[in-house]
Order: sequence, then structure tokens, then C-alpha cells
Amino acid sequence: MSKFSRRAKLVAAGAVVMTALGGGVAFAYWSTTGSGTGTGSTSSGASSLTVTQTSAPTDLAPGVAAEPISGTVKNTAANNAYVNTVTVSIASVTKAAGAAAGTCDATDYTLSNPAMTVNTDLTPGQTITFTGATLGFNDKTASNQDACKGATVNLAYSTN
Repeated sequence: MSKFSRRAKLVAAGAVVMTALGGGVAFAYWSTTGSGTGTGSTSSGASSLTVTQTSAPTDLAPGVAAEPISGTVKNTAANNAYVNTVTVSIASVTKAAGAAAGTCDATDYTLSNPAMTVNTDLTPGQTITFTGATLGFNDKTASNQDACKGATVNLAYSTN
């Protein structure tokens, strides 16, 4: 008497046929090669930094001590931006209406420590403070500086 039933033999035979057919399909293909290209790019690095002055001296006058300048730098770009320093300079001086005759310009003021260290890699949206520069009145001896009464010292900021 056979150990395997007729049904078991049919299942086994079907499996052998399926394996043979499947094996034949595995070898029925075209061989070929291919190629392609692609690119990647780097951000232009154009950051967008906003420098805002938060405090500056007022009431500058002969004999009055220089006072600190401070502010913030905000990264409004979509990428990080490294800020090494914030540098302040005197862009111009605007005389007050009705001021005395004569000149009032940047030489009538002192700007000390204009490069303020930040040394920060700002993430998008991050804000950092800076301070360290001082602005004062340059008390020139033997010179009338009445033309500077009420003047506005216009400051400019740059970062690197």
C-alpha cells in the first residue's frame, strides 16, 4: 500500500510543475544596462539679517561720559547664518532746526569699540543681542560746538 494518497501525489506533482514553470520565468528576461544623471545644489547662502538698535545714548554733551550702544540681530532667512561681529559707524549727523551756525559732523562725536563680537550661528528666526560700543560727544578744546546742540547722530550697522 502506498504511503501517499492520490491527492498528496497530485499536490506534489503540481508543485513540481509550478516550480519548473516559475524557474523558467526567472530566466526569461532581456539583459540590458542603463545610465542617468542627477544634480544637487547648495543654497546661495544669502541670509537675511535684521539689525535693530535697542538703546543708544541721548543728551550727548561736552563733559558727559560716553554711553553704550546695544541691539539685536535676527535671522529672517530659511537657513542658518553665522554672525561674527556687528559693527556700528556714524553714517551722518543731522543738525537740529535752528541750530547755531557752523559745522557739526562725525568728528564732533567719539565712537569706541565699534566692532561688537557676537560669534553665533543663528538658526532661522533666532535673535541674539549685541553690545559693547559706546558713543560720546567729542569735547574739542578751544572750539565752539554750539552747532551740535540738538543734533541727531545717525548710526549704520553691518554684520560679518
